[in-house]
Amino acid sequence: MASIRIWGPGVGAVVVLVAAGVWARGSSAVDAGLWADVRPAIEARLVTQSAGSGAGESEPDLRSRWFCRAEALDLEQSDNRVRAGINTLCEEYGVRAGALVMCGGAQIPQVMRLERDPVNGGYRVVSQEEEPDDGSGWEDSHFSHYAESRIGQGMEAESAGLQTLARAHFGLPATAPVRNC
Repeated sequence: MASIRIWGPGVGAVVVLVAAGVWARGSSAVDAGLWADVRPAIEARLVTQSAGSGAGESEPDLRSRWFCRAEALDLEQSDNRVRAGINTLCEEYGVRAGALVMCGGAQIPQVMRLERDPVNGGYRVVSQEEEPDDGSGWEDSHFSHYAESRIGQGMEAESAGLQTLARAHFGLPATAPVRNC
């Protein structure tokens, strides 16, 4: 009888922990196929919005361009509409004297809503939100607990990927150095 009193709560605690782990794992899953469908529209929107806002664009001897990546944090589909909670990273790169020049960038969590475009079958962004300057608990109300915990994490791998894209875009070798604007 004593062993039941000792082991019972322990077994119960293990069951609760396993259930919580299963729930957390399930809540973190992002549909890779859906993300592959919506990501091009999201990243194209980010590049379009960034154009004209960079320090490098005002330098006469520097050809520059924005490159953007998005990482899915929350992804929900309902019929032909998708709500994407995302981490975004946009960086402006240019080229000068054989070197890649980084002129600026920002990592911002956002929520984009997309709908399927009946003409081409892809998706198009219909609305976009990001945290207001005052903060005001925006992330709490716009992301799941799991997604919110990942917002502050860096996107170093994506930044390295953007440098690779920029080098290729400007015709630079993979070993071209990166300098600041």
